[in-house]
Amino acid sequence: MAKAKTIKIKQVGSPIRRPEAQKKILVGLGLDKMHKVVERQDTPEVRGAIAKIPHLVAIVD
Repeated sequence: MAKAKTIKIKQVGSPIRRPEAQKKILVGLGLDKMHKVVERQDTPEVRGAIAKIPHLVAIVD
């Protein structure tokens, strides 16, 4: 069976002085510290969350 496609996300911006909704998106993605990298499945939901906070996260290879 094929392995599920994943995406690596790195937090590059601080949630300090950001709206509460943006902080909740970071927590939902599993990011809580600067420069932390998490690996998530590449789904439309995850891509949508990334699209809402492009100034706080980066996609790494």
